[in-house]
Amino acid sequence: MKTEKKHYGLGTAVSMIVGICIGSGIFFKADDILGYAGGNVGLSILVFFIGACCVIFGNITLSQLAAQTDRSGGIVAYFETFISPKAAAAFGWFQMFAYYPSIAVVVSWVAGIYTVMLFHFPNTLEVQVGIGTFYLIAFHFLNYFSLRLGGIFQNMATITKLIPLIGIGIIGFFWRAPLPETTEILTVPAQNIGWGWLAALAPIAFSFDGWAVSTSITHEVKNAKRTMPIALTIGPLIVLAVYVAYFLGMVAIVGPDYILQHQDATIYHVGTMLFGPYGGSLILIFILIAVLGVVNGLVLGNLRLPQALAEKGMIPNSQRIKLIDKRTLLSPYAALTSAGISLVWMLVHYLSQKTAILSGGDVSEIAIVFSYITYIFLYHKVIKMSQAGVITNPIFGKVFPILGMIGSAIIVIGGIISNPTFVPIFLLICGCIFTGGYLYHRKAKS
Repeated sequence: MKTEKKHYGLGTAVSMIVGICIGSGIFFKADDILGYAGGNVGLSILVFFIGACCVIFGNITLSQLAAQTDRSGGIVAYFETFISPKAAAAFGWFQMFAYYPSIAVVVSWVAGIYTVMLFHFPNTLEVQVGIGTFYLIAFHFLNYFSLRLGGIFQNMATITKLIPLIGIGIIGFFWRAPLPETTEILTVPAQNIGWGWLAALAPIAFSFDGWAVSTSITHEVKNAKRTMPIALTIGPLIVLAVYVAYFLGMVAIVGPDYILQHQDATIYHVGTMLFGPYGGSLILIFILIAVLGVVNGLVLGNLRLPQALAEKGMIPNSQRIKLIDKRTLLSPYAALTSAGISLVWMLVHYLSQKTAILSGGDVSEIAIVFSYITYIFLYHKVIKMSQAGVITNPIFGKVFPILGMIGSAIIVIGGIISNPTFVPIFLLICGCIFTGGYLYHRKAKS
């Protein structure tokens, strides 16, 4: 049976990693990255490379754990297998109560923003959040009542999201027209921002997020110990190339000042410049489908998470939540749990945007930054396994884990720099959720 599972080669592994990592973040985080870099294009590119390195070192390090077990489940399984079930419960709680729902909420809101642009609805936060909430609930219904339709939409969105990214990059390479005028100069000289450019690593982490999920396919890859480190290096480099090409394409077409002034709406204006009056709407349709594909994927995963944790007895009311409806093959209580938690986070997100307490950031970036803190436990475990002789290659067992820890530290520091007042508070909330899962499992099993 184990041999039959090994059906992925290097090419398939790379394509799966690229498909997972390339999401919607680059469409609405490019202006944030440029802003934190003081409008300096070269510094922005440097941040992209730093983010990619953090991903590569983390990817390869976690692949060493994945190669040691045939268990599925990704990061939760690594915590359970190599650290303890209590640690797995802690990470599971973080994913269920903070990570998945906060990201799904923010991406749903962004889908609302692009819907407002596309159909020229009133451009208010309330309208954006209202549309985003509709999308969030709709995809819960879609994925609960029709596994097939959810899968079809996911495949369509994966292809669609690459078209504007690669297209803008190619067009920008050959673009020679003068830059459009801006009504005001918003850039800040790079030399005046100090170490503030590290804050750009928070939106970079969002744009690359999903890489950790890719390690869950390791047990299905042929010759995983050799193939996965290669795939987990090539994959993020391809993602980096696509992102940098798109970013430079946008800069070549409209310039950094224009991007900073028009922010998320820049892509609409680029579409109009390239393809005429309807070009902006055409580009927005592609991006909206891509963003909704990310919402669909996040909801698809979050629907199943309460059920998976309940089957292990890691959350309250597990006996009820793990019951599966034979018609949908999913747990209705898990779906309700996912939807309820997501709606709470939508309210938190609305309040944070309304009060601007995160200074242009959002709650999803904080959850992603906290996830890098949790990865440090796994990186440390790889080092311990290397010292015990389980992992014999010192590069994979010591050098890459240490570089992964450094990368995590840099991203955490960048997240705090982006908002030193409220980001630590939100990180503390994530820490409380993580600790709550640990204590609950310890009490439940005692």
